[in-house]
Amino acid sequence: MSAVRGWCPSARRPMPAADGFLVRVHPPAGRLSTEQAHALADLAREFSHGVLTLTSRANIQLRGIRAEDHTTILTRLGASGLLGGESAPENVIITPFGRPGDESFELATELAGAKIPALPGKFGFAVDTGPAPVLNADSADIRLERAVDGGLLLRADGAALGLPVREGDTVARAIMLINWFLASGGTGRMRAHLAAGHSLPPELAGTVLSATAAPPQQPGPCPAGFLAAFAFGDVSADTLDSLARLAPEIRLTPWRMLFLPDLRTLAPLPGIIIDPASPMPRLFACTGAPGCGEAFAETRALAARLAAHLPPGRRLHVSGCTKGCAHPAAADFTLTARPEGFALIRNGNAAAVPVSTGLDAARLRPEQVFG
Repeated sequence: MSAVRGWCPSARRPMPAADGFLVRVHPPAGRLSTEQAHALADLAREFSHGVLTLTSRANIQLRGIRAEDHTTILTRLGASGLLGGESAPENVIITPFGRPGDESFELATELAGAKIPALPGKFGFAVDTGPAPVLNADSADIRLERAVDGGLLLRADGAALGLPVREGDTVARAIMLINWFLASGGTGRMRAHLAAGHSLPPELAGTVLSATAAPPQQPGPCPAGFLAAFAFGDVSADTLDSLARLAPEIRLTPWRMLFLPDLRTLAPLPGIIIDPASPMPRLFACTGAPGCGEAFAETRALAARLAAHLPPGRRLHVSGCTKGCAHPAAADFTLTARPEGFALIRNGNAAAVPVSTGLDAARLRPEQVFG
């Protein structure tokens, strides 16, 4: 049985996979200019499989990179402004619906430039300061949100209440929360740390509620622009080029969708999903075998076969191992590949306790999963 790696790749620290290195790019504030989108498309065509993948952390990644090409890719990412600083946190997701000059962009920029203590590899931040939180279902450990009274708050993931903060001291308070997490023995995720009985100190304990969360985002037109979704998050280089010619800026989301500000309509393009009724945006599957050496089985063909039977509003996650890269959070239905077959998990993540095990993908019936 192969060991499951516990760290997340980055541009500077790629992860080896069965088909080559995986290079993950974290654009500053989750935004791509027209030039940056074209640069990524060029890299995908020249060094990868001509496809880029959107991740659940609002990153974009290249697969199949040869070791000897990595230095060239880093140089070109740096020249395009896509490499970031050595110490900038790469696990920062930001609401895609912010406007230049509002708190979301300022806070994300300030957080990216702050001196953050060394943290567990999956530890992350959400800058979600719009009128209603849109990232509440996405993986993060420290959240900056809008309070019910309209102010800003800092909330530890897993805590019901947040701490009121002002723009000038928000990042300093976030670092105080990080220091408490580390000093109190935190080694994984904030929610699990709090659930284990570690109580926040009075100076960091929350007192106010977050604003009511927005409903899950759907592909298609939305109040601030257009959301384009992609099956399994895969975007062809040619499609990314086409989108870059339509919008002056592209914003990444943790929903495997690209947000195009102020765009009201979008003509059909290869691979794009714009139908809100499509089950594909609610379907999650990692690369699986044979592309990933950690996976115990193929994943995407099974997920696609089950797609038509997925109940409305529900999410299905098919994972090649217990790491659950494609969807770290809980899903309504999760199938996790194990050496003995697939395990079925309901309302849990890929590592949760299953309700059944040893399922054969070739013989698996939809009613066994969704019934």
